[in-house]
Amino acid sequence: MIQVTNVKDYHGSLEEAAEYFSKAWGGGNNKPFYLDAMQNSYRGNNGGIPRFYIMLDNNQIIGCYALIINDFISRHDLYPWLAAVYISKSHRGQALASKLLAHGVKEAGHCGYDTVYLTTNHDGFYEKYGWIRIEDGYEPGGDLTRIYKISTNL
Repeated sequence: MIQVTNVKDYHGSLEEAAEYFSKAWGGGNNKPFYLDAMQNSYRGNNGGIPRFYIMLDNNQIIGCYALIINDFISRHDLYPWLAAVYISKSHRGQALASKLLAHGVKEAGHCGYDTVYLTTNHDGFYEKYGWIRIEDGYEPGGDLTRIYKISTNL
C-alpha cells in the first residue's frame, strides 16, 4: 500500500529518512544537513514550514519531497517551494511523482499558502500536472533554472 507521510510521523527513524533524502539529493554525504532540517521541521495541519515527507510502499521508503522557504535559488521573494521530489528508480513509471506533487500542493494549502513553487531543469514534466512555468531564476553557481508555480486552490 502506497502512502505519503511526514517524516516526523514515520514509524521508522528520522535517521533512515535523512539517509534516503541524502542518497537521492547528494550522493549520501549530506545526511547531517537533512537530519538537522528534519529535526527542526513541522508536522500537522496548522502552519509552519519546512516540512519533509516520504512515500512508503509497505513501510519501505520509495520517494520523498519537502516544502521549504527557499530551494537554493535567487528568487527569495517566492515561497514556499516544493523541493527534493524523488521516486526510487525501482518504482518509476507508475505515476507516483504525480501523487507526491498533489500531496505537496495540498499540504501547502493546509499551511495557508495560495501558491507553491518549484525549480527544475526538467522541461515538459511538471506541465503535465498543471504546473505553469513563470520565468527563470539563478542557482548559486550562476546557472539558469526554470521556475514553476501552481495554485493550492485546485
